[in-house]
Amino acid sequence: MGALTGIRVLDLSRVLAGPWCSQVLADLGADVVKVERVGRGDDTRAWGPPYMKDAQGNETPETSYYQSSNRNKRSVAVDITTAKGQEVVRALAAESDVLVENFKAGSLKKYGLDYESLSNLNPRLIYCSITGFGQTGPRAQEPGYDFIIQGMGGLMSITGERDGVQGGGAQKVGVAVTDVMTGLYSVIAIQAALLAREKSGRGQHCDMALLDVQVAALGNQSQNYLSTGVSPGRYGNAHANIVPYNSFRASDKDFIIACGNDSQFAALSSAIGLPELSADPRFSKNESRVRNRDAITQILSEHFKRDTAEAWVKKISNVRVPVGLINDIADALAEPQVDARGMLVNIPHSLNPDFKMVGSPIHLSDTPVEYRRPAPLLGQDTNDVLTEYLGLSPEQLSQLKNDGVLG
Repeated sequence: MGALTGIRVLDLSRVLAGPWCSQVLADLGADVVKVERVGRGDDTRAWGPPYMKDAQGNETPETSYYQSSNRNKRSVAVDITTAKGQEVVRALAAESDVLVENFKAGSLKKYGLDYESLSNLNPRLIYCSITGFGQTGPRAQEPGYDFIIQGMGGLMSITGERDGVQGGGAQKVGVAVTDVMTGLYSVIAIQAALLAREKSGRGQHCDMALLDVQVAALGNQSQNYLSTGVSPGRYGNAHANIVPYNSFRASDKDFIIACGNDSQFAALSSAIGLPELSADPRFSKNESRVRNRDAITQILSEHFKRDTAEAWVKKISNVRVPVGLINDIADALAEPQVDARGMLVNIPHSLNPDFKMVGSPIHLSDTPVEYRRPAPLLGQDTNDVLTEYLGLSPEQLSQLKNDGVLG
């Protein structure tokens, strides 16, 4: 029994933020029914290559992107542009606890699938809308993609090397991090609404916006601006408020030091053979190190060229100062700690019994995450779900498919 076993989620979302939200809910035990377009499905079904390979190593039509955010769900293919398709979705919503959608603000109203319409039908329904800019404001009707929001929301202005440095300039993060964070914040909102429903008996509308999330997630950087009136700049891999907190080049490759306080700096200095640094008034306190950032960085950079990254990491790790190599994804997934935490999971797929993916980071002692099924084929569960939820007969299902309402 998962933590959310018994909760029914109707997922009308596609691409990443919404599906990421519903995948977390599914991992926690919710029964997630993903409603997809007949014949096409979620946009990310076409976002390949790469594709999942079958048991013989041949490419299948299943994209890796889609697989990454749709496990533990069931797929129902419905044409919601038809009156009968809308009736099917409304009937599913009447039997659901949660609905997740990421259509343009207000666009589901013409189908009778907006919050007001469905909450009248099912007052206990928790309806989560995920958009670029939210349901209100001057940009509410505009589409919003992660890349655009990373730029608008200030994240790119603090990501990348400084202007004037080789490779300098604003950069997006290598993962669609705003989408992922919005999915996670949406899970929090939905769970809060479920708890509130226990007291009130009523559902509610969760209005989630990528831009809101990105601005909220600026954390200390936005507060730095509010404290000074000066927008923070880019520091590359360095930290605006802590030194040394950066990547350094050893004789063979780069590694990272994240020195969080003065006692760690003293330990670091001793471990690398430069104990005099922690006694130098320019560097003894973090405030001084921040003010003398260039000087201490130059000293350390020259010193670290004398040995390999692995050797430095071992010495520094021995004194409990945070340190680590910069892994590529292959190295990261091969880390013994990743293996020990069970982060790579095998979820047998009908096209590949040895299918693997990265699992959930949520570890609960009494209601652990379960991997019940891989991402579904398009429409593979249409008959089962509509029979289970709505009691449709084989004849009714056949007629709806003949009419092009179901896939």
